[in-house]
Amino acid sequence: MLNNFLEWLLGNKIEVLGAILGILYIIFSIKQNVLTWPTGLLTSVLYVVVFFQSKFYADMGLQVYYVMISIYGWYYWLKGATGDDNNVPVKKTPNRLWLKLSVAAIIIYFVILFILIKFTDSDVPFMDSLTTALSIVATWMLARKYMEHWLIWVFVDLFSSGLYVYKNLWATAVLFVVYTVMATVGYYQWKKDLNHHQKVNQFA
Repeated sequence: MLNNFLEWLLGNKIEVLGAILGILYIIFSIKQNVLTWPTGLLTSVLYVVVFFQSKFYADMGLQVYYVMISIYGWYYWLKGATGDDNNVPVKKTPNRLWLKLSVAAIIIYFVILFILIKFTDSDVPFMDSLTTALSIVATWMLARKYMEHWLIWVFVDLFSSGLYVYKNLWATAVLFVVYTVMATVGYYQWKKDLNHHQKVNQFA
């Protein structure tokens, strides 16, 4: 049994390393640590390979987007850092922005769906397009530190874990179950931080 596990581990080393880095990425995100971005960048590079091999083409393209948004988020978090904790402040998503983000997600969904159906052999185009569109929006929200991005991730991560089980990407499926739990923790942690800063500013 141990030999089988070691054989599986060696055969899936890129996926396993990506999963480990992915967990570190989410931990750094919860703590609002700028290491979120270099860790996320490395994770995304590894998963470009994993998703290409598994024919998750939309998710593969998403990882390329993650590489670019990681550079942007890294810069934004360093440039916009304020206050005693030297962090970009957490903020709630305005209603007008929610509307814009919803429209953007719908447009992205249909564009990706068209590409997957027309130009690829993806066997899960509708579900792949949905998780990809929502992930693009949520990652931008993370870069700008909008608290509610965690709620989007709770849905995306739980939904994605089922997709990865279907594709026999077991390490990634476990990773996304962990992501679901940690996204819930992240939401309440960021909400607590937001409430703390609002009280401090109120009495400042």
